[in-house]
Amino acid sequence: MGKSLLVGALLAVSSLSFATRLTDGKDFASAAILREYPYIAPGDDSLLAPNEFSSTRSVTALVTAYTSSEDETDSTPYITASNTFTRDGIVAANWLPFGTKVRIPHVFGNKVFAVEDRMHPKNDEKLDVWFSTKEEAFKFGVQKTRIEIL
Repeated sequence: MGKSLLVGALLAVSSLSFATRLTDGKDFASAAILREYPYIAPGDDSLLAPNEFSSTRSVTALVTAYTSSEDETDSTPYITASNTFTRDGIVAANWLPFGTKVRIPHVFGNKVFAVEDRMHPKNDEKLDVWFSTKEEAFKFGVQKTRIEIL
C-alpha cells in the first residue's frame, strides 16, 4: 500500500513538472496555438458560462491599407501571394497562414476577411487590408485595433 502511494505521488509530481516545462507556464489548451502563432492570444471568454470556450483568438495589431498599384506591390499587382486575384475581403499578413479567416470588429463589424497576400518583411507584425482605390486606402489610414482570428 505504501509503495503504490509513493509511486502515485512520484508520477503526479513528475507529470506536473513535465507539463510546466512543456507549456512554459501557459495552460495546455493554449500552448500549441501560442507556439505556432506567437502573436495570437486567447480571446476574451469572460461572457461565457464557466464550462464554455470560445475558439476565437484575438490580437491587437497595426492595420494598414493597400491597393493593386505597382508602387505598393510588385509587377503583378492584381495577383496575391497565394495566386488569387485581389478583391474585397482580402488581407495581407506575414504572421498568419494563407486561408486564415479574420474579423476586424471595431472597424468592419462582422465582415470576414481571408489572408491571401503577404507584405514586405519589414511589416511582419501588421495586417494590410486591400482596397480598390487609393482614396479608400488613404481614408482608412493606419489603425491599431483588435483582430479576431477565426
